[in-house]
Amino acid sequence: MNIPYQIVVCGGVVPDPLQTLEPIATANGPALKNELLLPHVLDPWSAHALYEAAHLARRSAGSKVWLVSVAPKTKLQQVMMTIGQRVPLELVAIEGPASGFTDAADVAAALAAGIEGIAGLDQSRLLLFGGWESASRAAGATMQMVGERLGIIDQFQGVDELSVADDGALRILERIEGGQHQVSVCSGPPVLLGWATGNLPEPPNHPQIGMQNMRAIMPALQKARTAQISGGARFESVTLPKQQRATRIVKDKPVEEIAREIVTWVTAE
Repeated sequence: MNIPYQIVVCGGVVPDPLQTLEPIATANGPALKNELLLPHVLDPWSAHALYEAAHLARRSAGSKVWLVSVAPKTKLQQVMMTIGQRVPLELVAIEGPASGFTDAADVAAALAAGIEGIAGLDQSRLLLFGGWESASRAAGATMQMVGERLGIIDQFQGVDELSVADDGALRILERIEGGQHQVSVCSGPPVLLGWATGNLPEPPNHPQIGMQNMRAIMPALQKARTAQISGGARFESVTLPKQQRATRIVKDKPVEEIAREIVTWVTAE
């Protein structure tokens, strides 16, 4: 049974994790030092969701993928130069901060409004994908609130695998404690999936897909509306982790005493 899905992926951009990130206090609240100068990438959890969406859309004829993103337009454009060559998609851009110091409820409201603004979206065929967690907005609640705003009751978090049965039912593997999976079966859309890592490969670069996407991505960036997102986290002070090495070679010391010393050293920080 072939069902043409409408797959909406929520995903933001984050600084490249290989960079040194230093929080600072500004007049508008907490931020990252030199954030706009750092190279950015698509949030890793969102990337898993997007690639899983691309594989599913390719297997289901007539399916379409949208990427809805709240991010600074300049950084989103930079990221889309890469992502746009891998997945055929339509971008819904929303101008807003990309840092992790934002309120999850405001981000969810902006994402839900962007999804509701997609012309011709049929919720009876809607699969809403996103990251179970986030490299910046790791509240673990954003996607849940997006689903609630859209009236999607069937929600699954920590998803590693999605398969479609012959009758159109969705078989979903969710992570649970002990390194195990919970197997759930959903009759069909609308459904929300918060992806963990997935299990399908990253699509390769395809210049033709990139050229096709960029024709629509640039106008989407130009039309991006601005979302009012308040700051969430606050902090009293911030210091970078200390690089410290103190090596001792001791023989025949009881394990309990070694553990006690380690705990004392850690808690002293």
